[in-house]
Amino acid sequence: MLNRRNLILLGGGAAGSLALALLLGPTSPERSGPPGGSGTLAFPDLAARLGSIVKLELRKNDATLVVLRDGNRWLLPEKGNYPIRAERVRETLVGLTELRLLEQRTSDRAQLAQLGLDDPTNTGSTAILLRALDAAGAVVVELVVGRRRVRTQGNLPESVYVRRPSETQAWLAEGRLALDTDPQLWVDRDIGNISAERLRRVTVNRVTEGVLVLERGGEADARLKLVEPPNPPSQDEVSLDEVGRSFEFLTFLDVKPAAEIPGEALGEARFEFTNGLSVTVWPNRAEDTLWVRLRAEGDEAAGFNARWDGWSYQVGIWKEKAFVPKLADLMERERPAAPTPPQ
Repeated sequence: MLNRRNLILLGGGAAGSLALALLLGPTSPERSGPPGGSGTLAFPDLAARLGSIVKLELRKNDATLVVLRDGNRWLLPEKGNYPIRAERVRETLVGLTELRLLEQRTSDRAQLAQLGLDDPTNTGSTAILLRALDAAGAVVVELVVGRRRVRTQGNLPESVYVRRPSETQAWLAEGRLALDTDPQLWVDRDIGNISAERLRRVTVNRVTEGVLVLERGGEADARLKLVEPPNPPSQDEVSLDEVGRSFEFLTFLDVKPAAEIPGEALGEARFEFTNGLSVTVWPNRAEDTLWVRLRAEGDEAAGFNARWDGWSYQVGIWKEKAFVPKLADLMERERPAAPTPPQ
């Protein structure tokens, strides 16, 4: 039989549970517990209208990204209409068609920031305003996207907090919306990948410098050697290897139309590979940055030129000594001695 003390404890526990339930109700920014039901599509008619979308806009407090469709391609206007990775657009649009509204969250404007759903123009806001428009400029989709919800259990679908820009009602939605306003995350930054083992000969004609010629012998394990000028001083194998690996996993830091390449021309270098492939590089130095234009010749050239034609790429400044080295860059020099291990 329950005594007076136990009744008081049970009553207090019930009151605490009721208070907790009220706190975690729909007006709270976030509720714990599994989502109720499978939800309803946020944009039920969107799948049939995807073909009309020609522009995507992603806006946050400190950045804006605009993506335009040109036929079957998607382009970045801020990068001279450089092509972007089609799968990024596809992932975004498919994510919108599959997005399901599971549960209402807060409708209190003052609490939206806790879910990353405040005004995206606010200083410090992490919210992103996503808009998809048709050719007439009409809005097909408009959504404020907040933070993702972290799931501690495995095999659960992703979820994210969203709201419509004209409303303060926040929703927990099921679906994947991986959005970012950084253009670097929307483009394929690979320039090319040609194995160093295929390189046979390099001819460097740098402004204000004499012509340099490097060759690799016919042996399988032959190293790249400086053959012109003849009888050079002792050569630095590390620097020569850097020239040999010039096109291995080559990526860019930034891109511009070729006509807008900045800086001063440094000359040109021609890299000759096996199977008749050759690549000519025209580098420009702009303060502490290096920009290159590229052109391929040979049976494999079409694939490379389809990517390179009309573009200049910013690459790591250290690539200057690989693409257009000076004679002094290839000469052996003293290197710091390795520290003596403690006795």
